[in-house]
Amino acid sequence: MRITSLALLLLSCCGVAQAAPPASPSICASPAQSIREQGYVPINGIEQWITVTGAACGNPVILFIHGGPGNALSPYADAIYAGWERHYTLVQWDQRGAGMTYAKQQPAEDVPLTVEQMRDDGIAVARHIEQHLGQQKVILMGSSWGSILGVHMAKARPDLFHAYIGTAQVVNARDNETGMYREVMALAQAAGDTATVDKLTALGAPPWRDPRNFGILRRFDRKFEGMATDAPPKHWWQPAPFYATPQALAASEAADDYSYIQFIGLRGDGMFAKVDLPALGTRFDLPVFFIMGEADLLTSPAIARTYFDSITAPAKDFTVVKRAGHDPNQAVLDAQWTVLRDKVAPLLQ
Repeated sequence: MRITSLALLLLSCCGVAQAAPPASPSICASPAQSIREQGYVPINGIEQWITVTGAACGNPVILFIHGGPGNALSPYADAIYAGWERHYTLVQWDQRGAGMTYAKQQPAEDVPLTVEQMRDDGIAVARHIEQHLGQQKVILMGSSWGSILGVHMAKARPDLFHAYIGTAQVVNARDNETGMYREVMALAQAAGDTATVDKLTALGAPPWRDPRNFGILRRFDRKFEGMATDAPPKHWWQPAPFYATPQALAASEAADDYSYIQFIGLRGDGMFAKVDLPALGTRFDLPVFFIMGEADLLTSPAIARTYFDSITAPAKDFTVVKRAGHDPNQAVLDAQWTVLRDKVAPLLQ
């Protein structure tokens, strides 16, 4: 097995239309070569953390776009996706403002994140991975915040991706936020939970200018989702030892705070407020697959379904997962695997 730090390949671009970076040789000497590596790669002016794990370089590559935007998956990926590396090469990328990327160069609170900037970062990561592994395309898989970024990437550069898989697919900031408030309120009223009803009434319906309000609603959302879903295995969310040092944990917590403010904004004017994916256009030049938890209150399956039905794509499919909510559990992973096996794999032949 190859164990190394990622080659430092300079990828600098100003936008999605820029020419590809100079080609570099693939590190894969043969399709059967295994790979496990982690390290920083210069992406659009900063060092960004990427991990690559796979049993064979010739396997299809999945580029995961994590949620949050500060919730990097790299500390948990080996536990959550154990066994997948036998069939796919798994790429985790700690986005700008998240995880090990945040730890390397901690931005000041007033340094903004933008969807467009992070879209361009993601495209640069995809191009790097394709050159690095000698692959023509990768499978793009985004979840929650990552589903916003994933759609932007898929719309901008469909030629880089075999397919887009969106889990807990966000659609429109106001629709999703208002829908969550209404559904949580309805569940609290049906349960006779007057304390929650009173707190939600005091909060008022979105949009909000106070950044704390979204987090307060998410706490109630998680409470009611927890009643209708199966919990994930506890070991999933235990960080791997490399990521469990006091310094790494402190950086991760700081990244959560920074990215949350960037996402929501100090006056409700963050990145989330501008999200309107249907406005990007509903034609996709690649296959599109949505996987939604039936009990997801934050990214409503009904809202996602309306968006999905408007989409024109070479192939598309919509999966609803029972006993699942916004956050992943085993049923969600099983659904992702089924889509990869039954829907995506035939496209690669």
